[in-house]
Amino acid sequence: MVGRARGFDPRKVGSGNVGMTNIARAGGRSAAAITFSGDLLKGLLPVLIARGAGLAPVAIAGVGFAAVAGSVASIFMGFGGGRGVSTSFGVWLGLAPIAAGIAFVVFIVIVAGARIVSLGSIAAAIALVPAVAATGSPRPYILLAIAVSAVVLTRHHENIRRLLAGEEPKIGARDKSSA
Repeated sequence: MVGRARGFDPRKVGSGNVGMTNIARAGGRSAAAITFSGDLLKGLLPVLIARGAGLAPVAIAGVGFAAVAGSVASIFMGFGGGRGVSTSFGVWLGLAPIAAGIAFVVFIVIVAGARIVSLGSIAAAIALVPAVAATGSPRPYILLAIAVSAVVLTRHHENIRRLLAGEEPKIGARDKSSA
């Protein structure tokens, strides 16, 4: 929706992904900020509503997983979507904010050092599981962390291939797929 409002289809530019990083490359920082906010709220609001309704942790975890699954496999996009990172962050802000903060710090440190967003996202996904476990979260949340991290890592399979080949674009570098 952000791309359409800005006059481009993110599925046809850059990496072809509808997530924040590709939106930033194609539409700039403000478009990326809007995309990030919407994706974060897709994860945060459902889990806050589920918690507020007094659902059991297993049901809340199910709501969180559904939010991430809907983000990466949207019925409105022919079961395509983004990588699930921003939506996952929203889920964890609602379920385990300290663990979300730990994963966010890992993301920031990696991106600041390597200047590669996908590497930061991958590292944050890996850090999430022990962070959720270390903060004393209920067992369903730990299982959700494993599942969400697996989804995020799976959705980054192309990025992992490019990272291993030394071909993943850095922040500010022109994306070879859009050249």
